[in-house]
Amino acid sequence: MQVRDPITVSKAAACLFNGFSDPTRMAIIGMLLIEEQRVVDLTQRLGLAQSTVSGHLACLRDCDLISTRSVGRATFYRLAHPEDTHRLLDAAEQLLAATGDAVPLCATYGLPSRKDLA
Repeated sequence: MQVRDPITVSKAAACLFNGFSDPTRMAIIGMLLIEEQRVVDLTQRLGLAQSTVSGHLACLRDCDLISTRSVGRATFYRLAHPEDTHRLLDAAEQLLAATGDAVPLCATYGLPSRKDLA
């Protein structure tokens, strides 16, 4: 049994969660949980520029979270590890339910308050 250095594991986990840290990437992952998509499909559904979506896809691909499949000239994006991704997101939902409003109201990483939006 190989013992892994906890600092190395922590850094790798932080990199993984960075891939999930952007709302647009999370939306892309959610769409890919349902079915594979082309960039044009994602840009239409997200209402974002193709370059923005492509940048997020490149980040997810660099982390080996998504893979591609070519059909003629079209490229379809899909989750590289759908079962594991689904389990991780289910666990995140459970943890969010357990923390109540603490995460969205977090001063550092939470959602902007209503007064910040005014």
